[in-house]
Amino acid sequence: MSDSASNNARPTRSRRSGGGAARRAERTAVRIECAPYIQRRVPNFDILDEEGLQLIEKNAETVLEETGVAFVDNPAALELWKEAGADVRGERVHLPRGLARKLCATAPATYTQHARNPERNVEIGGKSLVLAPVYGPPFVRDMEGGRRYATLEDFNSLVKLGYMSKWLHHSGGTVCEPTDVAVNKRHLDMLKSHMTLSDKPFMGSVTEAVRAEDSVEMCKILFGEENVGPNCYMTSLININSPLTFDAVMMGSLEVYARAGQACIISPFIVGGAMAPVSVAGTLTQLLAEVMAGIAYSQLLKPGAPVVFGAFVTSIDMNSGAPTFGTPEASKILYGAGQLARRLNLPFRSGGALCGSKLPDAQAAYETSNTLNAALLGGVNFMLHACGWLEGGLVSSMEKFVLDADQLGVLHAVAEGVDLSENGQAMDAIREVGPGGHYLGCQHTQNNFKSAFWRSEVLDYRPYETWVDGGRPDSMQLANAKMRKMLSDYVQPAMDPGILEGLNDYVARRKASEPDAFG
Repeated sequence: MSDSASNNARPTRSRRSGGGAARRAERTAVRIECAPYIQRRVPNFDILDEEGLQLIEKNAETVLEETGVAFVDNPAALELWKEAGADVRGERVHLPRGLARKLCATAPATYTQHARNPERNVEIGGKSLVLAPVYGPPFVRDMEGGRRYATLEDFNSLVKLGYMSKWLHHSGGTVCEPTDVAVNKRHLDMLKSHMTLSDKPFMGSVTEAVRAEDSVEMCKILFGEENVGPNCYMTSLININSPLTFDAVMMGSLEVYARAGQACIISPFIVGGAMAPVSVAGTLTQLLAEVMAGIAYSQLLKPGAPVVFGAFVTSIDMNSGAPTFGTPEASKILYGAGQLARRLNLPFRSGGALCGSKLPDAQAAYETSNTLNAALLGGVNFMLHACGWLEGGLVSSMEKFVLDADQLGVLHAVAEGVDLSENGQAMDAIREVGPGGHYLGCQHTQNNFKSAFWRSEVLDYRPYETWVDGGRPDSMQLANAKMRKMLSDYVQPAMDPGILEGLNDYVARRKASEPDAFG
C-alpha cells in the first residue's frame, strides 16, 4: 500500500472507530426514562353477563339495606348518614336501596394526579393503567442482607429504584415500613423521600388523620397552598375492614383527603373464606356493598371528591390458613369487580405482582404473571403492588422489584394492540423478500429492528456457552446486578432550594413537637 493510500485510509478507520465509540457511549449512557401511563387499545375481558351483573348489584343493595355497614367510633359519620336518609341503629348504618348508588354518581369518572414534574402527571380512569410499586411490607430482602426489618435507607433505595424504572408511572407510598424511625414520625420521612428523591406522583399517609393532615400540608409546601384542592396531588389507600366495617382511623384519613380534594382508593381487604364468602359471586356481592358505602361516604364529605373503586382479594389455603395468590378465583373476582366499577363509571384499582413465595423464584413468577395479566385485561386503572411484592406482602424484595418492573414493559406492549398502519402491515417487506428469502436484511427490518420487539433489560438471552462463561447467573443474580447498577447510576431530580428548605423545616418542627412512639 502506498503512503498516499495509507493516508487516505486513516480517516476512514478513524470515522469507523468514532462511530463505534459513539454507539457504545449511547448504549452505556445513564438514561432516566419514564414511559407514559398505559392507554389501552385492547378490549376488557368481561366475565359476567348482564343477568349476572344485575343479580350481584341487587344482592349488594340487599346487604346494604338489611345487614348494613358498621361505622365504628365515628359519631360524626353516623350523623352525616342520618342527614342523608340512612337508617342508623347504634353504629350500624342501613342504606335504603339506591341511596349509595345515587351518592356515588357525583364521583368523577377520571381525574388527573399531578406530579412535581408535569411530564409525569397521570390520568386515572377510562382506558388508562397507572402502575405503582409494592405497599406496606415491614420486611425487605436482598441477596446481600437477606430477610430483615426495613430501614429508612431501604425505603430510600426502593424510591430510587422506582424513579429509575422506565415502566413504573408512580412512586407509590409505604414501599416498606422503615422500622428504625418512630411510628408516629416515619410518615414524615417517607413523604419527604417521595417528594425529593423522585419526581413521579406519590401517595399520602393514612395511618392516622393527623398524618393525612401532614401529607396535605407537605403538599402545600411542594406545590403551593393555592393549588392543593383545585388539583389532586395524592392518591391514597383507604382499606375497609372486611366484612362491612369502616374504622375511625381509616375514615379519619378519608375525611381529611376528601375535604382537601385529594384522591382515595376505597378498597376492601378481603381474604376469601375468612373475610368474605368462599364463592366468587358472594365475594363480589360483599365487595360491591363495601365499596359503594365507602365511596358514598366520600361524596357526603365532599361531592366530586376523586375516588377509586378498589378491590384487593385473595383466596385462602384451607389447610394452612395462609393467603394464596395468582389463583383462578382471584382473577374471576378481579374481572367481575372491574365490570361493576365500570357500571358505576368509576376508576378501578386491583392487581399487582402478588405472590406467596419466599423468594423471587418460579412460584413468584407464575403467581405474579397470572395477576398482572388479569389486571391488564380486567380494566384496572390503578395497579398498586405492581413490583416488589414477596411473601404475601410481608416483604419488599429488591431483586423482585427489578424483575417485576422490567416485566411491566410487557403490559405496555400488549396494551398497544396490533399496529395496522401501512408500516405495520409490512406489505413492502413481503414483496421485497418473496418466496424462500429471509427478512433479516430487507429494508422494512432495517427500519424497524430497534423497536419491533419488546426486550427485557434484565433477563438473559445469551447462548449457553456465553452464559456459562459469564458465571451461570440465575434471574435473582441478574436482578441483583441490575439493581446495584440502577442505584449507582441514580441521579436525584432537581428541586427548588426554597421548597426543599420548607420541607426540611416542616419535618423537623413536626418531629420535635412530640416524643417518639414505637408502639
